Amino acid sequence: MAAQGRHRGLPWGIILEAHDFNIPLAILLTGLLVVLTMLVKPIFKWAKLPPLVGYLALGVLLSAVNRQWPLLSAGGEEMLSFLATLGLVSLLFKVGLESNLAGLLKQLPKASLIWVGDILISGTAGYLASVYLLGLSWTTAVIIAVALSATSVGISVGVWQSRKALDTPEGEFLLDVAELDDISAVLLMALLFALLPEIHSGGNQIWQLAVHSAGLFLAKILLFSLACLGFSRYLEKPLTRFFTQREAPPDPMLAVVGIGLIFAALAGLLGFSVAIGAFLVGLVFSRDPEAVKMEASFQPVYELFSPFFFIGIGFDIDLASLGGAVIPGLVLLLVAILGKLVADGLPVYFLQGKTAAALIGVSMVPRAEIAMVIMSRGRDLGQWAVPASVYSAMVLVCAATCILAPLTVGRLLEKWPPQGED
Repeated sequence: MAAQGRHRGLPWGIILEAHDFNIPLAILLTGLLVVLTMLVKPIFKWAKLPPLVGYLALGVLLSAVNRQWPLLSAGGEEMLSFLATLGLVSLLFKVGLESNLAGLLKQLPKASLIWVGDILISGTAGYLASVYLLGLSWTTAVIIAVALSATSVGISVGVWQSRKALDTPEGEFLLDVAELDDISAVLLMALLFALLPEIHSGGNQIWQLAVHSAGLFLAKILLFSLACLGFSRYLEKPLTRFFTQREAPPDPMLAVVGIGLIFAALAGLLGFSVAIGAFLVGLVFSRDPEAVKMEASFQPVYELFSPFFFIGIGFDIDLASLGGAVIPGLVLLLVAILGKLVADGLPVYFLQGKTAAALIGVSMVPRAEIAMVIMSRGRDLGQWAVPASVYSAMVLVCAATCILAPLTVGRLLEKWPPQGED
């Protein structure tokens, strides 16, 4: 995060120079943000809206205040960036930890057909709209396509749970397809951001460099996956048992979190995202029932750090670009909604009727964590990959889908019989 704006006097007379890192002030702001997230969360839950929308708004508000009165020096913004990265790691670790690989493999034949169509339709629609309706470069369009292929089913799951509908065949099917969406989006993200920098700077040898970069990436991801597999088979259970037998909760889960951070860092050192490392090690622990039982102990860590990821996204929005983001945001919002309704709803319509089709389709519409991780990675590459207005437009898309989808799902579930029959 680059330092923003010109430093003026703070309201209470503190003057910060760009090179200063005022530790007490940084701690004060961190504490205030933690308290504010805890206040925002129940308010948005009461309004039946996802708290992440409030976290995004906090980030935007902090950015606006920081431009007027520089609360954060360059060092303070680096600290916020670090906290946002910890939030990203906790998000992806939780996604991996909550994945049920055994159950997913059993449902794979049924869910995979819809999943493949989902990826192709959502991604292709995003790409075509970006190129032909918005006039964006193919690079930006590909990033948007991958982002729109993801699903943040957790936004809709809470509504399903409140109606006691998640244990139905439709609810289980929803979770299976959404898990496949997230896993494929994370892997596509890793491959995409291994290739794009080489393609961008490749000149006449663009495809040779792309093939070389892809081969190197696949070798690294294979090496890392083998390390995760070896850890899962030979070390994970003994380590989990060791900490469980010697310490009472939440200490064993803190050890698991520490291991997750180590693997995330190793992934970063190997040249792909720390998010990939966190996700894969989460998958490793998801195979162990003892580790999954400790997931409740991870919740406070998750609740502490995950909001900073969304605050960081809001903070990085260029407020001047918001005006130019409205039209692209509306176009991409329409594509985001129709892509999932067609890809997920249409097959279910022929199998189970229109009400179940609408439920599944609308429940798959939200884009949040994975989509914003992808857009954040693209923004980090520079304006050639994700311009400020496009980044802001996708933030608006994520916020809108996270508000509209759960409200619509709640109304559909009120009319939906538990048997899933029309």
